[in-house]
Amino acid sequence: MDGEELTEQETALYDRQIRVWGANAQRRLTKSHVLVSGIKGTVSEFCKNIVLAGVGSVTLMDDRLVNEEALNANFLIPPDENAYRGKTVAEICCDSLKDFNPMVRVSVEKGDLSTLGTEFFSKFDVVVIGYGSRATKKSVNEKCRKLVKRVAFYTVDCRDSCGEIFVDLQNYNYTKKKLEETVECELNFPSFQEAIYVPWKPMPRRTAKLYFAMRVIEVFEESEGRKHGECSLLDLAKVLEIKKQLCEANFVSESHIPDSLLERLITGTIEFPPACAIVGGILAQEVIKAVSGKGDPLKNFFFFDGEDGKGVMEDISNSFTS
Repeated sequence: MDGEELTEQETALYDRQIRVWGANAQRRLTKSHVLVSGIKGTVSEFCKNIVLAGVGSVTLMDDRLVNEEALNANFLIPPDENAYRGKTVAEICCDSLKDFNPMVRVSVEKGDLSTLGTEFFSKFDVVVIGYGSRATKKSVNEKCRKLVKRVAFYTVDCRDSCGEIFVDLQNYNYTKKKLEETVECELNFPSFQEAIYVPWKPMPRRTAKLYFAMRVIEVFEESEGRKHGECSLLDLAKVLEIKKQLCEANFVSESHIPDSLLERLITGTIEFPPACAIVGGILAQEVIKAVSGKGDPLKNFFFFDGEDGKGVMEDISNSFTS
């Protein structure tokens, strides 16, 4: 990403943001390559933001055929059935994103993300998985970590008006301004697997309830062989049973995870557009910071709940048990 300088056309187009974060940061952005899998409401917001910011390229993966369900909260898909009939979500979103910024290369990659080999991910600087299964997120994160180059890894999940972002930048160095000085900083991030298997009991009581609730839903979907979001109120009894098992295994009270929150997550299969805009915007902001190397990155979870309008950052790692 430390290649040639910005062209005159790039400098003119990105003039305002260059004034904010500098030419070097913009140069890194324009040389970066982003892989995005799973394009629903929140991820469409994210894609729009990074394309407008001027990343080098965005590769989209989502082989679902466009239908009425895919239209929910995804403004990149035109409402005209004749425009999307027979096309995949990735193909339609690709066409829309090109219109936002013709200087960004937007393309489509077909196939199943979980079956791709480690070397495939070496082509990218950032990998974002939207609405993936727990197994896929673990597998892809492990592959990214095996590469010689550092690949920034993110997952994002939005259910009803609740959202979760996970960040793994591995060993990350960056700069930030402190008073009149620019200081060098370093952070070490746990993998996705390490972060979701942290024992619950040593965690501070203030830890976001969404962290625990999302783990319950992930285990439910995996144990029942469900795809993301394939659940309903009929599944509540089974979900509560899994909650009980996880709470007992972690030596915490079942009151740790409100039943009402779990009910919202399994019945709210349609994303809430304002929540999509907020969570997608935060995710884009974090990717821009990671690529540019400027500013404190989010470590390592972000949770948003539209019911109370609060966004919470949580650093969840094995440091609780040390």
